[in-house]
Amino acid sequence: MSSTEFHLVTEWIVDSSVEDVWRVLNTPETWPDWWPSVKQVDLLRDGDEAGIGSVRRMRWSTALPYDLVFEMQTVRVEPLKLIEGRASGELEGIGRWALQPEGSKCHLRYDWIVKVTKPWMVRFSFILKPIFRWNHNVVMERGRRGLVRHLARDR
Repeated sequence: MSSTEFHLVTEWIVDSSVEDVWRVLNTPETWPDWWPSVKQVDLLRDGDEAGIGSVRRMRWSTALPYDLVFEMQTVRVEPLKLIEGRASGELEGIGRWALQPEGSKCHLRYDWIVKVTKPWMVRFSFILKPIFRWNHNVVMERGRRGLVRHLARDR
């Protein structure tokens, strides 16, 4: 793995059913309503009935003083189990949500396997890699908290 590549893994256990979590994750246009780091999601192209082939432009704020904009194309969907997308733009690679029941709760795993492409990120990635990892963890924790609040409101 080069200094510009990252494989970041996030795992959450949420006190909601897989069906409820799936419904929220499978509608990225609503993410800005509950995930503070997601600033904008625009659907650029519809996919098939499962969502495969859909393309969204996503703008994320981070814990650091910069935003990231990239397009995410849905490439794989296994209902109630997995959503995988291919990112292109300021990040390139794969993002994959995997869901599984854990009793009455939902266990989520997110794999983010990407390369940075912003010139300053590429140039300084060998120094900044631990900071980028910390930043990702902060963004994901904001998402976990927002998801938990959002799901609690829907009950």
